[in-house]
Amino acid sequence: MSVSEDAVVVLPGEAATAPLAHGGAFELLADGGAVSANRLTMGEGADGARPHRHLRSTELFHVLDGVMVFRLGDRVVEVGAGGLVVVPPGMPHAFGAAPGRTAEVFAVLSPGIERFGYFERLAAISRGEASFESLLPEQERYDVHFVDLPGWRVAPGAGATR
Repeated sequence: MSVSEDAVVVLPGEAATAPLAHGGAFELLADGGAVSANRLTMGEGADGARPHRHLRSTELFHVLDGVMVFRLGDRVVEVGAGGLVVVPPGMPHAFGAAPGRTAEVFAVLSPGIERFGYFERLAAISRGEASFESLLPEQERYDVHFVDLPGWRVAPGAGATR
């Protein structure tokens, strides 16, 4: 990654990656400042993130390939390649690849908070090298506050919408 006075440039092959157990990976593109950005690839039906919310950041997802399922508050929606989702601060959300499908998504959080450590820990958790509980004391630091939404892929009282 190259930094000038007001620009961040990440050339192909420069980004760090954090491999996931299901064959996917986080590609860590920008960390902190105006934005935090990463590209996430997910294996078939894999969860991308447990239910959580951000208190200070807006999160943008652009689906690059495949089909994703998003839980946005009480709504569940499937979004295919080319689709965009913007999650405002405070909204509980979760996401993953749709059942039987793989997915690739470009995600941006603004304002940026240094989260590379968070994504590296998530990857380690997926590979069984760390426990999910190890993230709990880090919720404020990473502005990722976990919420209880059992069965997050199904909206309360409804099925998925498209």
